[in-house]
Amino acid sequence: MRHLVPSAAAVAFLIAGCGAGDAAGSSAQAGGTLTVAVTSDPQCLDPQQAGSSDAITVNRQFVDSLTDHDPDTGKLGGWLATSWEADPKATSFTFHLREGATFSDGTPVDAQAVKDNFDGLVKLGAKAVQAATYLSGYRESVVVDPRTVRVEFAKPNAQFLEATSTTSLGLVAKSSLAQPAADRCANGVVGSGPFLLEQYTRNQQVVQRRRDGYAWSPARITNRGAAYLDRLVFKIVPEANVRVGLLESGQADAVLGVGPQDTDRVKRAGLVISARPNPGLVYGINVNRSRPLVADGAVPRAIQRAVDRRQVVDTILSPDYHPATSVLSAPTLGYVDLGGKLSADPAAATEILTTAGWVPGADGMRVRNGQRLSLVVRYYTPDSGLAQSSLELIQQQLKKIGVDVVLKPTPVAQAIQTFKDGDYDLIWGNASAADPDILRNYFTVQGLNAVRLTAGPLQDALYAQAGEGDPARRAQQVALAQQLLLDDGWAIPVYEPTTVVGLSAKVRGVRFDAASRLQFIDVQRAGKGGK
Repeated sequence: MRHLVPSAAAVAFLIAGCGAGDAAGSSAQAGGTLTVAVTSDPQCLDPQQAGSSDAITVNRQFVDSLTDHDPDTGKLGGWLATSWEADPKATSFTFHLREGATFSDGTPVDAQAVKDNFDGLVKLGAKAVQAATYLSGYRESVVVDPRTVRVEFAKPNAQFLEATSTTSLGLVAKSSLAQPAADRCANGVVGSGPFLLEQYTRNQQVVQRRRDGYAWSPARITNRGAAYLDRLVFKIVPEANVRVGLLESGQADAVLGVGPQDTDRVKRAGLVISARPNPGLVYGINVNRSRPLVADGAVPRAIQRAVDRRQVVDTILSPDYHPATSVLSAPTLGYVDLGGKLSADPAAATEILTTAGWVPGADGMRVRNGQRLSLVVRYYTPDSGLAQSSLELIQQQLKKIGVDVVLKPTPVAQAIQTFKDGDYDLIWGNASAADPDILRNYFTVQGLNAVRLTAGPLQDALYAQAGEGDPARRAQQVALAQQLLLDDGWAIPVYEPTTVVGLSAKVRGVRFDAASRLQFIDVQRAGKGGK
């Protein structure tokens, strides 16, 4: 079974993003500690339950996956599995596991371990939100022999093979599977990765140490043995300017979440900026079509034409970011460039509203049947401030065509409940994933259903791609879904999410994976013994 391959532009993005921080040169040596300043506490040290970007980055270092998505080629390669077969209907997947891989407690990564993990993930249910979507329709895993396992689904699951490369389906030891879900979050898990959890102090730091004897990196990783570093220290530093200050002073070797306002500052200090667009849903506005003001699609279509994406990027962001050209970002499998539909045209937006019966009121805001066109937009905090700044600019753009926008910040902890309640006309956000099935997970009743999708061509396309084993036919359904999301006014994409990292010039070998998360097994620091 082949996979959808990114466009040439997407591959170019991927290649440009890999090998971050190679500036240290041949003077770099093994050993020492690398300090990484991250934006938020991971909250959960179980990769199967973790959800935030920082949590996934922290967890990735001590958990491995069955497969590896190569960001250079867009193809799957081996990791804990050396090869696999998938039936044409995408209901059965057989994995052949490598010899010698073990969890850090010494137990083998064998077929029974894979079965135990997938069975356990299903039992976790809503606690493993992302993994649950990847395992939709899961029936059972069959141990064929100690090195061969067959994973079976009751219905086609076209995105499962790609999902086996994610941290969410990373494998943990039986001893961790036996622990309560809350304990796994608080105390961490036993994985098979190149680092081990040494200490976790909530809201302060996570310390990991090298696992001696590790020898099964994916083929794209230069280092074929144990990590070069002795330790990784992830310091939780919510304030962007403080993170950059730590990098400038040498108290941190890498910082995540470098904001557009700080990129020039980092460069002026002689430090390195490395950026890569994230795959998945772009940042944008999604429309709750169950709400009366937007139900017929006219208002969303008008907003689509009124939003000036280039102005948002040029005003709020930096050259590391790009205006959205679809609901999916360019590095995502199955991405289609629909940028021609997303050029700003306020005159066209005005015409759409007028034709739909929305006329200017006394204050310039549009009115229809005595009802003012005022829309509630939800967005999540805390963040780098980009959401609020972007939405405030979009608020100004929409005011010019007579659409009033009320911004309502919402704590991240309330995100799931907000989706369930549907107390919004519009909602801002994005979701990272390399596979286009993220569209089904986000927009349909099988997932978050942010837009309150009902029966129709869009729902049909989203469900059809999820069960299509033929890559070419699946690509057609993914392309159709992207077109319908824009044309019918379900989604209003704005800009591509981008991971921007600041690095000391002494650091070499920081790698982006296909999901734009950082991997540190290749990292060395200049100078004898590191830091």
